[in-house]
Amino acid sequence: MAERESITLTRNVDIITIPDGHISKLNEGDVVTLHQALGDNFTVITPYGHMVRIAGIDADALGKEAHQSATLTNENNAQAVEQNCWAVMKTVYDPEIPVNIVDLGLVYSCDVNTVAKEQYHVHVMMTLTAPGCGMGPVIQSDVEKGIKVLQNVASVNVEIVLDPPWSREMMSEVAQVQLGLF
Repeated sequence: MAERESITLTRNVDIITIPDGHISKLNEGDVVTLHQALGDNFTVITPYGHMVRIAGIDADALGKEAHQSATLTNENNAQAVEQNCWAVMKTVYDPEIPVNIVDLGLVYSCDVNTVAKEQYHVHVMMTLTAPGCGMGPVIQSDVEKGIKVLQNVASVNVEIVLDPPWSREMMSEVAQVQLGLF
């Protein structure tokens, strides 16, 4: 998004402050500046200059529509479930960086195991761009919630690991080009 858009909120909304992850509210009538509209959330700058995240379910307060889900396969096998998990994770974004967490290199693995007939357990190992990232639990929750609602997923465990530590070399070539690093 090249130009920033000023938007007047049409109702009160819950927000998560960036980078510390605290929950707060913005009020109807507050004017925010849209910083990023990727994945299922919106990153805006408040009237006080703070960066915050507004959930996709509150898109209407910004005069926007909620984003559409990823295209998923309807097949029911471990490989298809894993494919759907990766598609969902590609819709999760760090609220400060306009690149999804998969292309950022934050997701180390996604293992899918059968737990019952046509039911699977998903275990994701991921990291953060910085060990003390206040948005870490929020991003972790976004991944968990997105995978949990997939067809045939019985349970999900999203594990944050800090070893090996993330570095920009873990980003895909596409992400590096997007961020002007390549």
